[in-house]
Amino acid sequence: MKQIYAFEKVEDYMKHQPVMEFFMSRLSLYQRELEEHYALTELPKGIVWTTAELATETFSTVPIPAYTNKDLIYFTPDIEAWRSLFLRQLEGLEDPEIESFYETISEKHIFSILGHELTHHLDLFPDEFDEEREDSIWFEEGMCEFLPRKAMLDEHEFNEFTKVETELVAIFKEKYGKHSLDYFGQASYKGSLTSIMYDYWRSFLAVKYLVEEWANGDTMKVFQAYHDWHYKGRKQPLTDYFGISRMFD
Repeated sequence: MKQIYAFEKVEDYMKHQPVMEFFMSRLSLYQRELEEHYALTELPKGIVWTTAELATETFSTVPIPAYTNKDLIYFTPDIEAWRSLFLRQLEGLEDPEIESFYETISEKHIFSILGHELTHHLDLFPDEFDEEREDSIWFEEGMCEFLPRKAMLDEHEFNEFTKVETELVAIFKEKYGKHSLDYFGQASYKGSLTSIMYDYWRSFLAVKYLVEEWANGDTMKVFQAYHDWHYKGRKQPLTDYFGISRMFD
């Protein structure tokens, strides 16, 4: 993959160069795992490294500075920008433990977000990038959260994410949890940052349950069930198909 640097100031490039080099060295290892086990056959053409401001105001209007299309991954390596974003998603929530988790979130945690974007390119996802994906986006987004976290984080770090996001789902359920996870789609990105992240949290927890409990750790069994649902015509909501439609009630 080519590396494309989209910074307005040389100082921004110099500031983030060590992180970008670290991420690229680690990304090649994760890429190999995806190629060997999860049908990654075609890479994006490159990664556009940029600032959080350019990512969310110039290249896109999505409020999260990490996204991918068929050809390119856009990503900010600015750790402080990510910490600020994660604190904003709390909407003023005063919870010292959760605040501390996000205030000190590490490069390793942020790297898993870059891994998320690469995971979107698996052939195991039948939806195409240019399609309107509105009835099963939670599965792809949840798997793109689960696989890199499982591969890149140790057990304690992985469990920390699970604990924090489980608590956040419970905290924001009354405000943002009145729709089925199956409705997580393109319209979701028109809401607030927290409403968007709420569906990401639920998607991760749903896929984690499917892999670790429903399939007893067999990730490919989950993918196979997803493919069966897809190729049989998507005749029912995916949460119903997996029997988890009431998971977050």
